[in-house]
Amino acid sequence: MKEDKDTAPAERDGKYEFEIHYSGREVNCKVEKEQNKLTVQIDNNINAELSIQEDGCLVQTGGNELADSAIDYIKKRILG
Repeated sequence: MKEDKDTAPAERDGKYEFEIHYSGREVNCKVEKEQNKLTVQIDNNINAELSIQEDGCLVQTGGNELADSAIDYIKKRILG
């Protein structure tokens, strides 16, 4: 039997698109949130995967390495 947390949709799942300051310029950032996973695409050539930890922190789990400031900004935009 699955626990409720496995079957209930996560808060604010969906697709997001916004501008982010990255590598000295403003670029397009697309994020798809599904449960505790964020799939990030910046400027159509930087891809990363982030996981939301139980304490609310984001940890990069794959893809191109993102700067901590970029991860913090994405967290604020998606999780508030």
